Amino acid sequence: MPTRRTFLKNTALATAGLSFAPAFSGAVTSCAPSDRINVGLIGCNGQGYINLNSFLDNSEVECIALCDVDESVLNMRAANVEKKRGKKPANLYKDWRDLIDNQDINVVIVGTPDHWHCLQTVAACQAGKDVYCEKPLGHTIDECNLMVEAAQKYKRIVQVGQWQRSDPHWLEAVNFVQSEKLGKIRLVRVFSYQGWCPSIPVVADEPVPQGVDYDMWLGPAPKRPFNRNRFHFTFRWFWDYAGGLMTDWGVHLLDYALFGMNVTTPKSVMAMGGKLGYPDDACETPDSLQTLYEFDSFNILWDHAIGINDGAYGRNHGLGFVGENGTLVVDRQGWEVIPEVVYRTTRMEAIPLKKGSNKGLDNHVKNHLDCIKNRKNKLNAGIETGAHIAKFSCLGNIAFRTGKKLIWNGTRFTNEEEANKYLGYEYREPWKLPVI
Repeated sequence: MPTRRTFLKNTALATAGLSFAPAFSGAVTSCAPSDRINVGLIGCNGQGYINLNSFLDNSEVECIALCDVDESVLNMRAANVEKKRGKKPANLYKDWRDLIDNQDINVVIVGTPDHWHCLQTVAACQAGKDVYCEKPLGHTIDECNLMVEAAQKYKRIVQVGQWQRSDPHWLEAVNFVQSEKLGKIRLVRVFSYQGWCPSIPVVADEPVPQGVDYDMWLGPAPKRPFNRNRFHFTFRWFWDYAGGLMTDWGVHLLDYALFGMNVTTPKSVMAMGGKLGYPDDACETPDSLQTLYEFDSFNILWDHAIGINDGAYGRNHGLGFVGENGTLVVDRQGWEVIPEVVYRTTRMEAIPLKKGSNKGLDNHVKNHLDCIKNRKNKLNAGIETGAHIAKFSCLGNIAFRTGKKLIWNGTRFTNEEEANKYLGYEYREPWKLPVI
């Protein structure tokens, strides 16, 4: 297999430091003879390390590489791995391409901000590595389509971090919904009210912190001065890098709305909201949003807010499948059925809360590892599942940003050509959108 240096030398996009020509198309990284699975993590600060920690709960997994643009985070996580496993990873990188080049790595965990997922996942697939990509799968609809194409072409095992797909009580809830005991379902109410997410005050730009490769952090996103609000956790409130609460929580919860109703593509989508709670803070994405997805015989309603916890059914997040006989409510704690009572007639029996296991992430990682070992088992949240719901969430944000009711044919908007400009975006030079 060529090194990154020779690979770049032989590609037309050498000036970009990255290429997606089929240089790695014949490369396959297989597990070591000992059945050990060598893992490398790109993006170590938040959920990326939580994912790695779950991988390391499995004895066959060895973390041999970490990569982060922030040297302080990189060193901290190396120490964390040493504490958990008794030794530091052998390789610490600030350039993720060096991690992809490491031929001893079998699995790449992509834990970077959303705007990086496509480039890193596609490169890992082309290098013959399997991938665990944090949700949402991609930042745009075009990116999601390319990532699916890459995983399929290079026959990679790509699990997306929608771990609720591996949490048994969510699956029990879907089975009950599909039993038709609720009667005809008219509405799926999906909500995320996150009181723990505070308003972000406006702060001045400042010099890049020591040890941070900020240009690499920006990557394909537009050039901006360094501002702490755009860095680390709070990147998710800026359109350059993410899609706010709609894509942050929406991919988890809306996924189960579609799964439960056994549907895929909406007929139309419209949205209203804005910065209603904190009109003068630093966030770009809406702190309050209601999005309506139209299907043939029911609607899906997405409702989110930051800074307050008062969602539906006495919960701050979840789904309500509203049927004529009753409503099934499910969240991360469990599921229950609230019967419909009309004229003192109860249409079905109540089902008290059935608590969940809180082992969704661990189950998700085990499912991924099993599929990597035998190449046959079905992923609980494979790349097709991740792409579909990431695109579905993007539709809601596009409807909000255009302020229009949009007709969607599964590929493009048919009534508002202006909306189609949000399907992708032009990468900042020298980065290029992958060509599969």
